Amino acid sequence: MNSSESMSYESKNSEAGEVSATGTGVTFVLVEASDAGQRLDNWLLRTMKGLPRSLIYRLLRTGQVRVNGKRAKPDQRVAEGERIRLPPRKDAPPPSEAPSPLVVSKSLREVVESSIVREDKDLIALCKPAGLAVHGGSGLSFGVIEALRAMRPDESELELVHRLDRETSGLLLVARNKKTLRELHTLFRDGKVEKRYLALVKGQWNLGRTTVDVPLATRQKQGGERMVRVHESGKEARSTFEAADFFGSRATLMQVEIDTGRTHQIRVHAQHAGHPVAGDPKYGDREFNEEMRDMGLDRMFLHAQSISLDWPNAGRTYQVSVPLPPELANVIDVLSSSRRRRRR
Repeated sequence: MNSSESMSYESKNSEAGEVSATGTGVTFVLVEASDAGQRLDNWLLRTMKGLPRSLIYRLLRTGQVRVNGKRAKPDQRVAEGERIRLPPRKDAPPPSEAPSPLVVSKSLREVVESSIVREDKDLIALCKPAGLAVHGGSGLSFGVIEALRAMRPDESELELVHRLDRETSGLLLVARNKKTLRELHTLFRDGKVEKRYLALVKGQWNLGRTTVDVPLATRQKQGGERMVRVHESGKEARSTFEAADFFGSRATLMQVEIDTGRTHQIRVHAQHAGHPVAGDPKYGDREFNEEMRDMGLDRMFLHAQSISLDWPNAGRTYQVSVPLPPELANVIDVLSSSRRRRRR
């Protein structure tokens, strides 16, 4: 750290939220208690208003944003009192190049609005369709959260509580205030949220109720594509699989509970167990995927079915579940009909 930057660290009694500046244009911001638990990229998007997500990621990648003097990753959670280094605003695009406000199409508004299954003063629960991203990035202008914010401009604190892969359908929670976001992040982090998925996997599952407890490592390929693999240097990850229905030696419908929320966790754990998820373009089996396509499966068969949690600070239990979407239910009907014909 150079001398001009070190000046920002002289005050030991500063309050959270203080912004201190240096002669270089670099500023340091203390994280407020109300922001604790947010992903760093989301915190930066709110703090450095007007910067596109792609530039935020570049600032992180090149080390121009630092947390307590150290390089940081986009998915890192911020904590109260942490000092975050922000580069000079000269890195922001000039007004002529600044992004225009996002205009959400009528069709997207209708999709997002119709996907809401429950909402109260604290939370919005959506059944996200497959193919719709939860947030913008990787070439996408926006996802569910950006659409919600555009649709509800009076709600300034809408934030994703957790994430789903773009190819996965099912339950997604959005917090309507920072207090809810912070409390639910704590419950998720402490493993006090029960999340259940339905997945169709290749072959006949003969492993009973099995917990796959192997670490997962993510690597970024050229072009930004993420690939995940089982590796001892990876992060802890646990998924519990239990068969819900059998379709002979062809496929098994599984109920999956996850104790951790790693990228592509269920997909990679299923592949590791020798039973890849049907329709998975990254970790699946090509021949099996083609067979399932002939049965009408044109997407990955992974669906976030239910979420339940005891919420002490709110004094209540929160439970919500959604059925399989029609395109997946139809595949199950085709498999069931084929099974009946083979038994005759």
